Amino acid sequence: MIPSEILRKVKRIELRTRGLVNELFGGQYHSAFKGRGMTFSEVREYQPGDDIRLIDWNVTARSNSPFIKVFEEERELTVYLIVDISASGQFGSNEKLKQEIGAEIAAVLGFSAIKNNDKVGLLLFSDIIEKYLIPKKGKSHILRVIQELLNSKPKHKRTSIKTAFDYLLKISTRKSVVFFISDFIDESYWDSLKVVNRKHDLIGIHLYDAAEYKLPDAGVIKVKDAETNDSFWIDTSNHFLKLQLQEKLLSDKDNFIKSAKNIGFDLISISTEQDYIDPLLAFFRMREKRS
Repeated sequence: MIPSEILRKVKRIELRTRGLVNELFGGQYHSAFKGRGMTFSEVREYQPGDDIRLIDWNVTARSNSPFIKVFEEERELTVYLIVDISASGQFGSNEKLKQEIGAEIAAVLGFSAIKNNDKVGLLLFSDIIEKYLIPKKGKSHILRVIQELLNSKPKHKRTSIKTAFDYLLKISTRKSVVFFISDFIDESYWDSLKVVNRKHDLIGIHLYDAAEYKLPDAGVIKVKDAETNDSFWIDTSNHFLKLQLQEKLLSDKDNFIKSAKNIGFDLISISTEQDYIDPLLAFFRMREKRS
């Protein structure tokens, strides 16, 4: 039984994201992610300007007038939404947590895919596979996806991005579009990422909060790791130590972005302080130009 609060959240997300998809993302998504190729559709009479290489000589011979073959894009794609629901996502210094923003972005992408008649699968992970929904079409399926995004309570707190990538490689036998939504706070996953990036059309959506990289001036504070429950004390009044830590965190973030670029891994970084619409649209337009 799904709690009524979750159902209300699903409805709110559906209303918001449906408008975004109809007004902004549907066409951009279609243009950015091409089908698997061209497939034969029909024949029609030759018109001045048509490519003579497309003439169907068999039909032309039978009808005594030229006909050409018409091809259309083989559109159907399989789209995987892989979403990190580990404990680090339960952080946000603004109105929404990283995990809440990730769920809404996944809903927008899911509705965009369904609108274009693509199949959508969902994979939720922590340091284990928490939930998997096989790819399907239709509005009822994407509403189930959103319900799982909002209602799933992770059994584990920690993160293993490698576990998610390795599982995807087992279940997906053909090239798919993969949106990987996470704060990427983890290690030892780059080898698996590179394999997935070669086999699939992989797009990372990197969620972060500015407060994770800038400590407040609050004297001696206790910091707790949400995933390991380890805690330690930091003297934020010590300007030198605070600056050192902040520079290390920002350097790690910059190195992550650079490493993604170096291997051709498409990455969209989105802060909890900003609206995700502009970064997503900018990415879709970039993909359209590139394709």
